[in-house]
Amino acid sequence: MAAELQILGRAVKQVQYRQHRALDSRLSAVGTTLAQWDALRAISRSPGATARSLATATFQSEQAFGTLAGRLVSQGLVERQPGHGRRIEHHLTPAGEKTLRAGHRVADEVLAECFAPLSESERTALLALLRRLTEEPEDD
Repeated sequence: MAAELQILGRAVKQVQYRQHRALDSRLSAVGTTLAQWDALRAISRSPGATARSLATATFQSEQAFGTLAGRLVSQGLVERQPGHGRRIEHHLTPAGEKTLRAGHRVADEVLAECFAPLSESERTALLALLRRLTEEPEDD
């Protein structure tokens, strides 16, 4: 049982690793990286969000996200604006929106290739199972 769970955990990690390598490789053609595109995607979903919430959304530390956001600002893809109190809000620039759209096209192609061995019903079942694993436990 324990060995099977370890094999399962490694298989999930292996799929993720392959997917990330393929995405990072292909996103370079549109002038971005997986980490940058993921940050742009998070900012697009939550315009005006703080670095703390964006770090959580992108599975990074607040410090790592701050460094990444600084690079995105210097590339003209993101702008930081003062918000309420000491809050700094993040917004996409038009160039950031363009890069995000190009990244979406690349991601759609890469993910279609990654999941091609699975039928539509298998992909639906896999998504349902993964969502069950990532649900927050309910407090009693």
